[in-house]
Amino acid sequence: MDHDYFWLDDTQFSRLEPLLPTDTRGVPRVDDRRVISGIVHVLKSGGRWVDAPAVYGPRKTLYNRFVRWAAKGVWAEIFHALASAGGPPAEFLIDSSAVKAHRCASGAKGGSSARP
Repeated sequence: MDHDYFWLDDTQFSRLEPLLPTDTRGVPRVDDRRVISGIVHVLKSGGRWVDAPAVYGPRKTLYNRFVRWAAKGVWAEIFHALASAGGPPAEFLIDSSAVKAHRCASGAKGGSSARP
């Protein structure tokens, strides 16, 4: 069965690598490329951390790395560096399926415009 796993390619990881923290103590970190690919896969799929495919390593490692780096501001620095590195993206994707409104927002009977 073919799975749609997300993997950073060499070019993508080479742009990320200098932005990763180097102040680790104790045991060396697990393979950064594998863990970051797993984090991106979970975030893209919208799944739970516990449902991450085993090919990315221990699920707890994915979650812990994501949370710890978020607390340290690593993700914000990475996003800022990547966003400021180039011009506008080649395409913009807008997904309106996530936009929800309450049923009374349609302006039907009982709305503020219907009152005298």
